Amino acid sequence: MVARLVIAAPASGSGKTTVATGLMAAFTRSGLAVSPHKVGPDYIDPGYHSLATGRPGRNLDAYMCGPELMAPLFAHGARGCDLAVVEGVMGLYDGASGLGELASTAQVSKLLRAPVVLVVDASSQSRSVAALVHGFASWDPEVRIGGVILNKVGSDRHEALLREAMEDVGVPVLGALRRAPQVDTPSRHLGLVPVAERRADAVDAVAAMGEQVRAGCDLDALIALARSAPPLGTQAWEPGFASPHPAPSPRPPAAGTASGRWARGSAPQTPEGLDIAAGAAIHGRQNQGRRPLVAVAGGPAFTFSYAEHTELLAAAGADVVTFDPLRDEQLPLGTGGLVIGGGFPEMYAAELSANEPLRKAVAELARSGAPVAAECAGLLYLARSLDGQPMCGVLDADARMSGRLTLGYREAVAVRDNSLAVAGTRLRGHEFHRTVIEPGAGADPAWGIVHPERRVEGFVQQGVHASYLHTHWAARPEVARRFAEGCAR
Repeated sequence: MVARLVIAAPASGSGKTTVATGLMAAFTRSGLAVSPHKVGPDYIDPGYHSLATGRPGRNLDAYMCGPELMAPLFAHGARGCDLAVVEGVMGLYDGASGLGELASTAQVSKLLRAPVVLVVDASSQSRSVAALVHGFASWDPEVRIGGVILNKVGSDRHEALLREAMEDVGVPVLGALRRAPQVDTPSRHLGLVPVAERRADAVDAVAAMGEQVRAGCDLDALIALARSAPPLGTQAWEPGFASPHPAPSPRPPAAGTASGRWARGSAPQTPEGLDIAAGAAIHGRQNQGRRPLVAVAGGPAFTFSYAEHTELLAAAGADVVTFDPLRDEQLPLGTGGLVIGGGFPEMYAAELSANEPLRKAVAELARSGAPVAAECAGLLYLARSLDGQPMCGVLDADARMSGRLTLGYREAVAVRDNSLAVAGTRLRGHEFHRTVIEPGAGADPAWGIVHPERRVEGFVQQGVHASYLHTHWAARPEVARRFAEGCAR
């Protein structure tokens, strides 16, 4: 089984991304094949991981995909590699709000049977670092903290004080890193600026991270720790395999309901009491005996996607082609369906609006009934306008930037049959945005949110499914199959 390390921290802002990315870059430069992973739903850090390793960055989210898929998804991504480096999320023991250890770095480290390296921001402490590390190491005996990397160390004297304090803790110091402005990565309203928006600068920053880690960490001790991880004993996830959680089939209408709609109380209900209805037709074109072509939006404006989505679409029989809405004036020839994921269209609203030929092509495809799956940024792009700039006009809604951050996990149920799911399908996702769209839901909503609050959200019309909710299709492979089948019609 592949050697592996989990890079965690007591809290956000301690330097996990710098250390994890630096380790990936340093070990890759040494000749190892390194598999990059990120705990949680974040899309941006994996872009830097990919730049450091030359491999797709992959997420391990136990809330969206379930704890039982963490090891199989890890094994799938790490297949053929010498080493896997897993960057944690938030503080080591922080997980989904109100759900204990679920989706925490600690939980994932246990599911992967992986040793943890704790990155500690030592900038404002000396002897206290020992108490902090002792507390984290003893909190959960099933979490194996195999070493510490001291970050933001001020001087040689400061480093000596920190190392002396750590001598009685029983956790070895595997590195000490000084403050280094050259490894800093610019941030904005949703975190780090994605790699795709600063390619040359990002390359330089990742190289600097690798050099800093190489110079300040004991790479031999770190790889020895990684190789001490026991066999995982799991079968790698395969995109062609059936889901361990098959989607619920639509129930027949309750007796006495001539309309064929769900009887109130006989099926999952949206908060407002809107019945979930099955049987809506999914429009498409006749199958010409060819593999359907799915166009996936990319480029600087649409950088959020999970690697498994395209793998699932390909396994479902689709050919996947990426296009850039900032540059390409037409959809790829033969497009049968469209996936528009998350990103930062608000940063490129004028440029997206100026590409009128593509906006018209997207609207025409949507009007034809072709399957269109849009998440967050994709939702904004399909709207009538974004910050006053004309968008595709597929949805009778307008979007704008907001000062309020919407962030968190959600549990949702499909309200109607649509291009992604049958009515009644439950899945988990997350929201992460500083925009609002008005109205927030169409006559046929995409989802009924059932946790943590109760509301309807998003839009379903013909083959279009547009929503703020980010989902991970590895939890529901039938979503990709259904979408690909719709593209073939």
